[in-house]
Amino acid sequence: MSQPTPQPGRRPSDLRPQVPPEPVHAGEPVRDPGPRGDGDPAPGPVPAGGSGAAPDPEPKRDGVPERGGDPVRASNAEREAVVEALRVASVEGRLTFEELTERSEKAYLAVTRGDLERILADLPGMGAPGAEPAPPQVRRRFTAIMGDCKERIVGRIDQELEALSVMGDVVLDLRGAQVPSGEVTVVATAVMGDVKVIVPDGVTVRMTGYAVMGVRKVQAREAREGVRVPVVNVRAHAIMGDVKIVDDEHHDPVRRALASWWERRKPGGGEGPPGTR
Repeated sequence: MSQPTPQPGRRPSDLRPQVPPEPVHAGEPVRDPGPRGDGDPAPGPVPAGGSGAAPDPEPKRDGVPERGGDPVRASNAEREAVVEALRVASVEGRLTFEELTERSEKAYLAVTRGDLERILADLPGMGAPGAEPAPPQVRRRFTAIMGDCKERIVGRIDQELEALSVMGDVVLDLRGAQVPSGEVTVVATAVMGDVKVIVPDGVTVRMTGYAVMGVRKVQAREAREGVRVPVVNVRAHAIMGDVKIVDDEHHDPVRRALASWWERRKPGGGEGPPGTR
């Protein structure tokens, strides 16, 4: 069987049989033949990520992207209201002295209402039923005579505390205490001995008293001016002894540095070496 002879000016591919176009039914959109002539559009560049589908737009609220809370800027009155709610939660025994100080500081630094909402996220509304005050701190006097006395206060402090050291060491840790009024008073007397009071970061420390051949010292980060944070009042009397008030940042710096180094050294974090926490 002889092959058709191509005519001058025509390519052999032009001699292939022509397929009649498919009929178009009523109501069916007309299919664009596309640049390749087979009804499929030419492939275009695929966006980064391997999928041709466009990413879903970030959900918005009133034209502002959602970022986990109300984006409206907070006012000073709203910050003060949150601090008052934290104080009430402390009275009800829901927050320790350390938590009250930390959250109060965050409330004053909050920028949006969403930031304030996150501070109160795990607390019920004010006046919630079933709230019980924390148990009172029964023991108020701590004495060490040629010995040591270490106490971590966890009860509710309604009255002033007394610490007396005579040729010994007294350590009072107030970070876990319940302080309904937001103010604690400690009377510290050191006679040829040492008294140390550990307070949360960010509290205001007010020290009065005297030192006779002794030392009265405060090692605590000062609170921001104009910020209403819990207060620790200390009446210190040092006679050939030391009375020191330290916050969590300055307490046992070697141990804290070792724990921090261990956390950085271990991949994925985890618990530090024994005795560092």
